[in-house]
Amino acid sequence: MLANYAQIVRRSAVTTAGVGAIMAVVSLAVGGAKGLIGAVLGIALVAVFFGISVLAVGRAARHSPQAMMITAIATYLIKIVLLLFFVVRFAGTTAFNSRLFGLTALACILAWSAAQVIWSLRLKTPYVEPSGQG
Repeated sequence: MLANYAQIVRRSAVTTAGVGAIMAVVSLAVGGAKGLIGAVLGIALVAVFFGISVLAVGRAARHSPQAMMITAIATYLIKIVLLLFFVVRFAGTTAFNSRLFGLTALACILAWSAAQVIWSLRLKTPYVEPSGQG
């Protein structure tokens, strides 16, 4: 199971990196240097957040499915609180284009989520483990 998930994560990361690169170019064209900074920060935020989730959930999966689910929920809640903090903290900033930051982060999140679903469906993963008893 974990070997298949590693393959899904790698493919999803490549897909998301492609979308991030496209968004960086578009942000540079639309918003100039501040647009590019916003896009890079959005890409970094998504990469860090999903990286934390992959590491934490992967580590918890070694223990039990219950630990994996609790870890997934806990990391999700922590990430939502952190995102709320960053949005409030940088709401009025002029250091970067906050709209392009948000748009890039949203595009990368949607790309990651869609890639996870698509690559999960394409892999031939058994959902029942045979017991060997017949």
